[in-house]
Amino acid sequence: MRGGDTMAAVGFGLILLLAVTTPFCFAANVTYDHRALVIDGKRRVLVSGSIHYPRSTPEMWPDLIQKSKDGGLDVIETYVFWNLHEPIQGQYDFKGGKDLVKFVKLVKEAGLLVHLRIGPYVCAEWNYGGFPLWLHYIPGIVLRTDNEPFKAEMKKFTAKIVEMMKQENLYASQGGPIILSQIENEYGNIDSAYGNGAKPYINWAASMATSLDTGVPWVMCQQNDAPSSVINTCNGFYCDQFTPNSKNSPKMWTENWSGWFSAFGDSLPYRPTEDLAFAVARFYQLGGTFQNYYMYHGGTNFGRSSGGPFITTSYDYDAPIDEYGLLRQPKWGHLKDVHKAIKLCEEAMVETDPKTTSLGSNLEATVYKTESGKCAAFLANVGTQSDATVKFNGNSYNLPAWSVSILPDCSNVVLNTAKINSVSITTKFVRQASKDSTTATTDAFSSWSWINEPVGISSDIAFTKPGLMEQINTTGDLSDYLWYSLSVDTKGNEAFLEDGSETVLHVNSLGHALYAFINGELVGSGKGRNSNPKVSIDVPISLKPGKNKIDLLSLTVGLQNYGAFFDKTGAGITGPVQLKGLKNGSTLDLSSQQWTYQVGLSGEDLGLSSGGTSFWVSQPTLPKNQPLMWYKTTFDAPSGSSPVALDFTGMGKGQAWINGQSIGRYWPTNIASSSGCTDSCNYRGAYSDGKCRRNCGKPSQHLYHVPRSWMKPSGNILVLFEEGGGDPTQLSFATRETESICSRISQSHPIPIDTWTSSNKETRKNTKPTLALSCPFPNQVISKIKFASFGNPKGTCGSFSHGRCSSTNARTIVEKACIGSRSCSIGVSVNTFGEPCAGISKSLAVEASCS
Repeated sequence: MRGGDTMAAVGFGLILLLAVTTPFCFAANVTYDHRALVIDGKRRVLVSGSIHYPRSTPEMWPDLIQKSKDGGLDVIETYVFWNLHEPIQGQYDFKGGKDLVKFVKLVKEAGLLVHLRIGPYVCAEWNYGGFPLWLHYIPGIVLRTDNEPFKAEMKKFTAKIVEMMKQENLYASQGGPIILSQIENEYGNIDSAYGNGAKPYINWAASMATSLDTGVPWVMCQQNDAPSSVINTCNGFYCDQFTPNSKNSPKMWTENWSGWFSAFGDSLPYRPTEDLAFAVARFYQLGGTFQNYYMYHGGTNFGRSSGGPFITTSYDYDAPIDEYGLLRQPKWGHLKDVHKAIKLCEEAMVETDPKTTSLGSNLEATVYKTESGKCAAFLANVGTQSDATVKFNGNSYNLPAWSVSILPDCSNVVLNTAKINSVSITTKFVRQASKDSTTATTDAFSSWSWINEPVGISSDIAFTKPGLMEQINTTGDLSDYLWYSLSVDTKGNEAFLEDGSETVLHVNSLGHALYAFINGELVGSGKGRNSNPKVSIDVPISLKPGKNKIDLLSLTVGLQNYGAFFDKTGAGITGPVQLKGLKNGSTLDLSSQQWTYQVGLSGEDLGLSSGGTSFWVSQPTLPKNQPLMWYKTTFDAPSGSSPVALDFTGMGKGQAWINGQSIGRYWPTNIASSSGCTDSCNYRGAYSDGKCRRNCGKPSQHLYHVPRSWMKPSGNILVLFEEGGGDPTQLSFATRETESICSRISQSHPIPIDTWTSSNKETRKNTKPTLALSCPFPNQVISKIKFASFGNPKGTCGSFSHGRCSSTNARTIVEKACIGSRSCSIGVSVNTFGEPCAGISKSLAVEASCS
């Protein structure tokens, strides 16, 4: 039943309450002009964040959405993943974690709006860019161009999603939360490769989308020649210089990259909080009115959903809410303050256009001043080296390099993007022992059983063909795995066996990894990487007189998801495959011989991932560090409510399932380069994904998220398929725990932003910068002050140290104010701590723990 059918029977007070707490109880008219989206005749300044529903679980959705709202978001943005919902042509799946309607309704219940990015190409580091692979096999199809077979399928799916939303009254025009939809995605980055087919396709896509009559605007991101019927928007680390292609369109930022994705074999990227805040403030300063974080919560690439190739199972993205659903502080908190500061300026921003003037080299002032007297200002220092003092409206303001100060009344600074008032939180993973363990062991698992995966061909539906076949066309991506098998007869006097039985096996592959077996024994392996997925191996081997079996196991690690004609990017062993003489250089090319192929593994056909069948072997001696092993064990869920990870240290590469649900691909032996990381990263200056890196010389990922909703209190089944060899007895569970809460506030910090909405001007005038600490969970209190210094402390959270100037009573004062409380606030001034050293600006740094 729609809200409008029940409102007549209730009082005015309830109507007013609902109008405040929910975005729409009645149908809303969503339009736009050159300044902003216009909702029911009112321009809006909106803050949005991306949460991809399949990258978390339905049980996590309400908490993620509420934390987004608490962080100051107005809108939740999500892609719609075509291959998730239509894995087989004409057969749709919207159950469980694929329940898009439920996700949108939960957003509505929280009082937030939705931007539905239907695409249906999504990129998103998602397998095959979100396209179902069956598209590839439609006769005459060419994806993402003016091609009738493709357009027919794209329209069918887009219309399917729109109709689902309409049936549930989820568009704003029906009283729902959806205020925007997107068609296509970043096509402008690569459209030149499609030649004359590109422009007609984009025009068709816009026309098709708007003809579906959603009653809300459509956008196209990164499409400078987008038709006037849709809004072209910006994606990137910075979009302050973006200008829409129509004078009638607002300046919108659909992807502000809050971090970056990670790939197996690479170090981990992160984006400094101060830089992200700077980018956001600059965008709103220079006329932007809709900004979306990509990602606000990144989540996990469960199953075989990751793309790339080589995208890690973790899709954490250094987002404000981390992979496990916990707040990443200070990023979440500082951005929350930025959002509050922007909202304090909203009334002035929506009434007029900005006017920017220079205050000096790399210094700018932007003012929104209305005829009614409202005034908001942004002061920016876009220099990367030096702080500056500027004169504005008769007052002096200090501007740190690469920062923006926000003045909602054109006079007082409510926030500077480089000065963080929010608490910082450091976390750690704590290894969990089994519940009944009375020894020092951390083994959380009961006894293990196993099954050997056969080497080579074991299926009745294997087939033989001359030559080497491309993998994706052969498997249809039904499995990561494809066997290439060949028998070679040798007499011992072949030219390539000049040294007796010694020769070299040479294999070239398009990727992404392979294992080579000779007569059932693993003799070598190779892997590509995200930047170059191709594999080439040269392995010394011994052949015996007579028949020799060559079995090559080729595997994919997620399919290509980006680039012009990315769908045509192949994988697998395309040759040559050769036997080479060690000394005389003679070669036997095996590429064109009769190869036998098997799609997938025997264990996949048997459904071993669920832990079923009677084939499991249990014996006292567990086979370890052997290739092609299926392992199974049972375990009790770790106690408590903290998020859970499975530590795969000791394993090689493979896949894992908990109670039949795939937690993704694991690969702890894929180690990042030892170079390229720094202890700290200067936020000043333009960010790129290679600028700030950590985890060099370590596994790209060794901890894998196990959602608590997937586990029972006891009797859980863990199944592993290990490809290259590992020791499952080294596996352990770990829970993500808070290690420390910290803050560092200087005397020059702005006062807490909440004082601008909770107190009058006179109170604000007398308020000093304040250090505030708060434990992350409601049942916790501050139990210990690990460090406190008022003066010129050094270091960062977890490594604070005293400077030359330090108040002798700082720790005592902080302990008295904070111990035993969930939160505490302390004024940063000599009135609180006394004067430890005159003549310098001082800071208060505190590290505490909660219990």
